[in-house]
Amino acid sequence: MTRGTIRRQLTLWFAVQGIAGLGLICLAIYAIDAHSFSVRQQRHLAQYADIIRDWAAQSRTDSRDTSLRDKLDDFARAHDDTAVVLALGDRLLYDRTPSRAEPRWVWMQQTLPMAGDSGAASLRIGIDAREDDEQLRGLALSLVYVVLVGAMLISASGARLVRRGLRPLGALAAETASTGPAFPGRRIDASRYPGEMSPWIGQFNELLVRAEEAYRQLEAFNADVAHELRTPLANLITGMETELAHPRGAEQLLDAIEANLEDVRRLSSIVADMLFLSHADAGGVARRARRVDLAQEVHAVAAFHEIEMERAGLRIEVHGHADAKVDVPLVRRAISNLVGNAIRYATPGGAIEVVVEAVNDAEKALCWIRVRNRGEAIPPELLPLIFKRFFRAEASRPGSADHHGLGLAIVAAVARMHGGSTAARSADGWTEIAFAVAT
Repeated sequence: MTRGTIRRQLTLWFAVQGIAGLGLICLAIYAIDAHSFSVRQQRHLAQYADIIRDWAAQSRTDSRDTSLRDKLDDFARAHDDTAVVLALGDRLLYDRTPSRAEPRWVWMQQTLPMAGDSGAASLRIGIDAREDDEQLRGLALSLVYVVLVGAMLISASGARLVRRGLRPLGALAAETASTGPAFPGRRIDASRYPGEMSPWIGQFNELLVRAEEAYRQLEAFNADVAHELRTPLANLITGMETELAHPRGAEQLLDAIEANLEDVRRLSSIVADMLFLSHADAGGVARRARRVDLAQEVHAVAAFHEIEMERAGLRIEVHGHADAKVDVPLVRRAISNLVGNAIRYATPGGAIEVVVEAVNDAEKALCWIRVRNRGEAIPPELLPLIFKRFFRAEASRPGSADHHGLGLAIVAAVARMHGGSTAARSADGWTEIAFAVAT
């Protein structure tokens, strides 16, 4: 079930408000007029009763005195819409109710003192309110027309105002259609739109920045993947074409197969690393199986790299310790990438220092693993880039072309999957690269 448009909803809301508002106003007008008619009727009845009271106080009630009856007859002839009934006990002194078509009598009853010792008489006086009722019905009908016509006018004007008020949304929709990665650098000017739309436009512009950045990263990533896969594939194709073009002995074929196998392993490694990074980017979370001493994990990884360090004339020194509940294979992989990176760029004959420490900040507790080595410094402008995919330092830096540039990107992914972060610095002949996991 789809909801109506904003324009239709606002127009309907204007109509409902118009009917409700005008209806209440007209109802109040009708109630005030009805009350005014009632007050006027009661005032007239009270005036008539006062006149009859004065006459009754001056007249006797015996049969020889007809002055009161004569006055009441004159009064009845002058007020043909008035009924008068006067009784003294069980004796009816006067009774006149005009014969009218469909009257609606409004009555008032009072006690009147009679002249002499005649006692008090009961006066019942009424007035025909039919004309007032007809006026009220006419007023009610007029007010109903006012409500209907007013609601129609309010709805029509409201629809026009809504259409004008929503016009900036149409302009914004047209302008957003001409933005995006296909139009890099193009932004929406919030000053051209009402102030209420500024927060939305600001957020949309920020979204454009992120989308363009993601688009650039995707393009760069595709180019890097193509570049990384092109070399081993070209080697494989060239090697196989060469072997097929010339007859080879069994030993030469074995050498060619071994060379091809090395390239295939490199391809497999790139594909596996890319699949892992894709899983991490999709929001993958580490499976924290058990709590371990991270210093012991560093020693286990160092034993794996022992032969490499002996060849480079390096040694490893581990300082500190911290316990954390982590995905052990992932953390070992991140430590191995950092240690392998340090071996690749460290000055031969020196030491690789690994510092394990727990740090409690205002937000959460982290365990940092920092790997330091002496060697050629990384330029400051390149430090923010070292955790990006396929990043390599300058070609002149020793060891920069011997890997496919995903090692530190995997370290950053492992840190994210553990709720941690990464850091790097390089100065005074020392380079330190670190990652943290949440405890």
